[in-house]
Amino acid sequence: MDGRARDERELESLRGDFGGWRIWRAVRQDGRLGEWVASLHDPAAGVEPTLMHPSASLLREALKQQARRARKGSSGSG
Repeated sequence: MDGRARDERELESLRGDFGGWRIWRAVRQDGRLGEWVASLHDPAAGVEPTLMHPSASLLREALKQQARRARKGSSGSG
């Protein structure tokens, strides 16, 4: 499987697992794919408005952390 197909599969997986976010690959000035980006559109899904990471796996971990933070914030404590 080539890199583009693998990236598309990763994007589909991330989008399926984290529906409260808009997720895409940034494009660099030279036209190559850059950072993995997630933009929050459901406040129940996270805290930070935008996440950017150099790999899908790092973005996935950050999105999991955001979900934990969002659950903590909505638990009624505070």
